[in-house]
Amino acid sequence: MWPPRGSPRALALARLLGVRPCSGSRGVSYRQGQSPEPGTREYFYFVDHQGQLFLDDSKMKNFITCYKDPQFLVAFFSRLRPNRSGRYEAVFPFLSLCGRERNFLRCEDRPVVFTHLLAAGPRPPRLSYCGGGEALAVPFEPARLLPLAANGRLYHPAPERAGGVGLVRSALAFELSACFEYAPGAPALPSHVRWQGRRLALTMGVSRTDLRSRRQARVARAGGAGPECACARCPLPLPRRCSTGLGSLHALRGSRAPLERQMGALTTTPESCA
Repeated sequence: MWPPRGSPRALALARLLGVRPCSGSRGVSYRQGQSPEPGTREYFYFVDHQGQLFLDDSKMKNFITCYKDPQFLVAFFSRLRPNRSGRYEAVFPFLSLCGRERNFLRCEDRPVVFTHLLAAGPRPPRLSYCGGGEALAVPFEPARLLPLAANGRLYHPAPERAGGVGLVRSALAFELSACFEYAPGAPALPSHVRWQGRRLALTMGVSRTDLRSRRQARVARAGGAGPECACARCPLPLPRRCSTGLGSLHALRGSRAPLERQMGALTTTPESCA
């Protein structure tokens, strides 16, 4: 799909990928650009906990090798849906269609990763995800932020078609953590958030039950348990090697330390928290 057919970049990519069979998670084999039926092409992608998108079989996954073209990212993530194609559903639970092209996606945590807070100008603040700027954004609902002590990550509602729950990238989570308040005697998780002069109770609108039920549905479709993190209490489908968003909380093994200490001290406080 994704660069235009016939471009030098596309031809080079086709030559590179067309001869390389891959064996992915759980021994699933595929070939980038494979054609399971006439006129159909299939590609395979991976999104990490920072919201960076890669070809799934890239040996090096870093800022240099991730996709950065906003037009491409908007096209990819705006078409993202649960994978109900009957192909690779257990390993690639999401699918982005472009005409006759099927673009399968697996994720380190969630397919939507919020990367920037768009709070400038007269419009209400919005959370932008996966490098799409204003074109990929949802209204920011601070009261519905969900911090999980089990894995040290922060979550926020996302488009339902893309899983309904999004991960907040670690850098943004650090910034927002300065707005949290903690109830006396309950230091592990915040009870309120201060935002634009208001003190809001955290409603946990993205509930742990919701996260767990989504995971269980994926496991049921896969016919068994998926990759787990080291912390058995974690309700999310994380890789065996955890890369946490808020300061390696898995290493604490459920420590009751205050969340702000787990995340580390901030040198500045966002103006919106005042």
